[in-house]
Amino acid sequence: MIFLVAALLVLGVLVGAAAYLPLPVTLVLGTLILLWLAVFTVRERGRRRARSRTGHLTEKGA
Repeated sequence: MIFLVAALLVLGVLVGAAAYLPLPVTLVLGTLILLWLAVFTVRERGRRRARSRTGHLTEKGA
């Protein structure tokens, strides 16, 4: 619950800051955040697939 409150607080600060930045700067920063989230998603999916494959193999062998 505290994580949700903190995330909303950070979101409010970022949106408030974006209101004072020029539009091109806001778009560049938004694109960077989008790319960072995309890389994080791809890495996490790769880790989960690797874990599920190894976990699946150990269960069969047991």
